[in-house]
Amino acid sequence: MKRILTLLAALVFLAGALPLQAAPSRRGRPAPPPPRPPWRAAIVADAATGAILFQKNADEPLPPASLTKVLSLYLAFEAVRQGKARWRDPVRISRQAWRMEGSRMFLDVGTDVSLGDLVLGTAIVSANDAAAAVAEHLGGTEAGFVAAMNARAQTLGMSRSRFANPHGLPAEGQFTTARDMLRLTRAYLSRFPAALTVHARQNFTYNGISQHNRNRLLRQYPGADGVKTGYICESGYHFIATACRGNTRLVAVVLGATTPVVRVRETIRLLDEGFARMGVPPPAQTRSDAARPTERGKTPAARP
Repeated sequence: MKRILTLLAALVFLAGALPLQAAPSRRGRPAPPPPRPPWRAAIVADAATGAILFQKNADEPLPPASLTKVLSLYLAFEAVRQGKARWRDPVRISRQAWRMEGSRMFLDVGTDVSLGDLVLGTAIVSANDAAAAVAEHLGGTEAGFVAAMNARAQTLGMSRSRFANPHGLPAEGQFTTARDMLRLTRAYLSRFPAALTVHARQNFTYNGISQHNRNRLLRQYPGADGVKTGYICESGYHFIATACRGNTRLVAVVLGATTPVVRVRETIRLLDEGFARMGVPPPAQTRSDAARPTERGKTPAARP
């Protein structure tokens, strides 16, 4: 009887011990994969030197949406710089420009609008009708302007980009990358720093219609003064943002964010991390106008 009781006690002990021995060690488990970011590509860099502070999927091709307009604006500023156009030049609004969908200045077909006003509408409220009118005026035809866009993109080193229109509405064979948009923006701001006085404007009024700048960072992030947002269903929500603190300017690009709120939040995160890596302290809670760029230059005059 004593032997049986001893055997039963041993079996009970083993039954209690076996689950502990069979459980896998927590230390032996592989670490879970990091959560997938709520965007498809991102990059942030020092605007002056091009030093990359963070990048992920920076060479993934995506439709550019309205970020396309940064290249169109580059060509407009370049044409004025070279004396090929003037901000006060009248631009006749064609039926093709007038019928553009999406964000618009609400131009009237057959009217004359100054090149300066069209550039303001393109930069501030992302007007597709204005971008189309600028393209027709400077390129003779939209196709001619698009050819100039692609030629300039190649000289800027945008080897993974191709453009099919001046505004970014969906088009077959139109794509870019976060890295190429960074290259474009650095060149744009370096060559035409006064363009920031346009991009930093929070409102634009034309023909009695007032619209807000789509760049929400202008109202939320100290030192933010550009550049461009974009969205189409095929690619999601895009953002090219720039901000200046002291002598340090950063450019951040987020492509394919899931929502407008995520686009803003993740761009702020990129800029914050970038400034931290550059050793730039956080700003005071209240926005300082000293963070604005000090460069001066000719810019398109606002419509009275």
